[in-house]
Amino acid sequence: MTGSEAFISRISAWAPGIVTKTDWHEWALGKREVSLSDKGPELSFTDSMFRRRLSQISKMTIQVVHDLMPFRDDAKIIFSSFRGELSRQFQINKMLIEEKTLSPAVFSLSVFNAPIALAAMALGLKGGYSAVYTSETSFSAALKTAEAALFCGLSDELIFVYADEKAQREYECFFNKVTPAVSFALLLSKVSSPGSIPFTSTTESHVDFLKQLFLTGAVYVSS
Repeated sequence: MTGSEAFISRISAWAPGIVTKTDWHEWALGKREVSLSDKGPELSFTDSMFRRRLSQISKMTIQVVHDLMPFRDDAKIIFSSFRGELSRQFQINKMLIEEKTLSPAVFSLSVFNAPIALAAMALGLKGGYSAVYTSETSFSAALKTAEAALFCGLSDELIFVYADEKAQREYECFFNKVTPAVSFALLLSKVSSPGSIPFTSTTESHVDFLKQLFLTGAVYVSS
């Protein structure tokens, strides 16, 4: 944005097998790998009946938004993903092939914006959200969407969330490289604060972007 600059005030992140800031820093340096697991965070702060049917990506999204709190009540959220609710889509395809029918409940949780919608429900968020698809090579487009939304909106803060769950073995042939499950949330601000770092929207890979954040000392928060 010409004449304007955005800042990352803090970041939260979740991935299987990565727990502490030291773990994330070692991952960014290539000294630690994310576990190839389809498990999600426990979400002990939510109702057991609510979280029982959540997918990995929805659990991760809820966790990183929860860890980023508190933020302004009117802060908008930009949610982005490449694979989306892939496990739900697999379940739907399997059901259609084997049973020739479709469960409305399964379909309702399979839509692209389901993870951030469920996060809004679980955490009582009222600022509103948008969901943006990003390909393997267009992650920067999602970052630019968030940057534009920040400077075009009334609030001084905006939340950017990215999440991808583990791909099923049956889908691996459709990806150039199957990356492990990972999720993160950024608190973006129009003004600098202690510990904040400049926000850049030029990175083409969400993995490279996240690694750079931890290598540049972004303020990390976790539950």
